[in-house]
Amino acid sequence: MTLFRLLLMTIITVVGVYTVFVVADHGLDLLPIFFGDIAKMEWPGQFNMDFFAFLTLGATWIMWRHHFSLAGIALGFCVFAGGAPYLSIYLLVASFQANGDVKEMLLGKRRAAA
Repeated sequence: MTLFRLLLMTIITVVGVYTVFVVADHGLDLLPIFFGDIAKMEWPGQFNMDFFAFLTLGATWIMWRHHFSLAGIALGFCVFAGGAPYLSIYLLVASFQANGDVKEMLLGKRRAAA
């Protein structure tokens, strides 16, 4: 679990710092570029579509883990704004809340207990 937590902290740091540099150079106007690349049907768009699918899977998993409660749906939608750093923070917090129990971390307390 320690190595996994270190990986999560590395993702948070590396992607976070990278994002600061990109925002400083290009601003926050991501969506037209992101979806514009998808519309062009080229490799950058393919990567964006693949990444969007991963975001959708991550968001759906968080919503499911929280039994599609209002809070779970809200936490799930945050994946689309926060990407890998958000999901890494979520998993880091969940790992501590579950005291390192991977089953509970992935399934949630209720499903893990069943």
